[in-house]
Amino acid sequence: MRRAVSLFLNGMQPSRLAAVLAVWCLCLLYVLFQGGKTSLMLFSMVSLLTIYLIGAGFGGVNRVKAQRKVLGGAEHGGEHLHAGEQVRVKLEVHVPGLLPMPYMVVREVLERHNGDSWSFEDSVIPNLRGAGKLVFQTPPLERGRYAFSKTECISEDIFGLMEHKGRIEVQTDFRVLPRTIYIPKWQRNIRNSRLGGTHTTISASRRETTQINGVRDYVYGDRISRIHWNATAKTGSWKSKEFEHESFPRTLIVLDCTADGYDHAQQFELAVSAAASLIEYGAKEHAGTGLFTATREAQMFAPADHAGERMRMIQHLVDVDYNRKTKLIASLEKFYRHFPKGALFLLISPMSGKDASEIMRWVETRGMNPCFLQITNSNETKKRDDSISLLQSRGISSYSVSSLDELPAALGGGA
Repeated sequence: MRRAVSLFLNGMQPSRLAAVLAVWCLCLLYVLFQGGKTSLMLFSMVSLLTIYLIGAGFGGVNRVKAQRKVLGGAEHGGEHLHAGEQVRVKLEVHVPGLLPMPYMVVREVLERHNGDSWSFEDSVIPNLRGAGKLVFQTPPLERGRYAFSKTECISEDIFGLMEHKGRIEVQTDFRVLPRTIYIPKWQRNIRNSRLGGTHTTISASRRETTQINGVRDYVYGDRISRIHWNATAKTGSWKSKEFEHESFPRTLIVLDCTADGYDHAQQFELAVSAAASLIEYGAKEHAGTGLFTATREAQMFAPADHAGERMRMIQHLVDVDYNRKTKLIASLEKFYRHFPKGALFLLISPMSGKDASEIMRWVETRGMNPCFLQITNSNETKKRDDSISLLQSRGISSYSVSSLDELPAALGGGA
C-alpha cells in the first residue's frame, strides 16, 4: 500500500490532487445537506471522475518499461563507432494499464565521460496495447565513453486535467573510438635496422630473403627455380616456395600527453587520431607495433602483431587525456627499460626546437631509432619548418601535420 501511494504521488502533482479531493468533498457535503436527484447525479459524476484520475495516477508512466538500442558505425562495417559519426538511438516503450493515454513526452540525456551532455525530447503516441517507439539521431560524437542517464516520461490524461511523471533507467553505454585515416605508405629512415631483432613480417613491400618460410600454391608467372618439386609430387598440384621477407624493427608509438603542451583540445585529438591511424597501419603491414601514452599515469603496450592487442591499444586511446604535469623525459626515464632495443621510436608531440632535439638525442643513446611527428596549429608554419629542418639535418625522420588529412601525404612523401 505504501508503494502504491508513493507511485501515485510521484505521478500526480500534489496541488492538483488536493484540488480534486477538495471538489469531491464539497460535492459530498452538498449531497448530505441538500439532497435531491440533481445533487446525487452531480456527486456520482464527480466521484467517477475522481476515481478515474486516481486510477490514472497509479498506472501509466509510473510503470513504463523500455528497451534502448544504439545503432551506428555504418562507415566501418557497423562493428565500432568512430569519432565524427552520428549515432541512431531507438527507444521502445511499453505503457501498462487499461486506461488510454493520448501521448507521452520522452526526455533523454546522453552524458560523456568528461561531463558534457546532450538532451533529446520528443513525443510518443502509444498504440492500443500501450507500445510506442522513439527514434532520434545524435550530433557527430567525439572520442570518449557515453552513457544515458534516467529517462523522464511525462503524460496527461485524456481530459488534460492531470500531468503524470515517471523516470525509468535503461543501462546503455557505448564507446566512440578515435578518428582514423588510411595511410597507404610510410617512408622511414632506419639507420640501425640491424638492431631490429628477428621479428619477421610478411608485407609484400619488403624484399624477400633466401630463407624458406613455407609452401604456397603456384601462381602464374612464378620462376621454375621457385617451384617446390617435393610438395608438387606429393600433392599432385603445382606448389611454390614461400620465402621470408626482410626483418623490420618493431615500432613504438609514444603519445605525448603534456597538459601545457597543447594549445586546445582539438590539437590533442589530432595527436590521438594520428596514433590510432599509425596503429591501424601497423596492422595492415603485419608489423609489430606498440604504444606508450605519457599521461599522468603512463601505460605501456609492448609491440605486437595480432588483432586483440591492437584493439586494446585503440580502446585505451578512447580514455587517454593530456593531464601530465611533469616533463616528458621524466616519464621516458621511468619506463625506458621496457622499450624494445632497436625499435623505431615514433614520438607524437606538439613540442619543437630544443625540446624535440633533446628527446631525439635521448632515444639515440638508448639504442633506438628516433622518429618525430609534430602536431601543430595551422598558423605556426614558420616555427614548424624550422623544427623539422633541424631534425632532418641530423638524419632523423621527421614530419609535421596540422590536420588529420595531411598525415598520409606527410608520411608518404616527407615533410
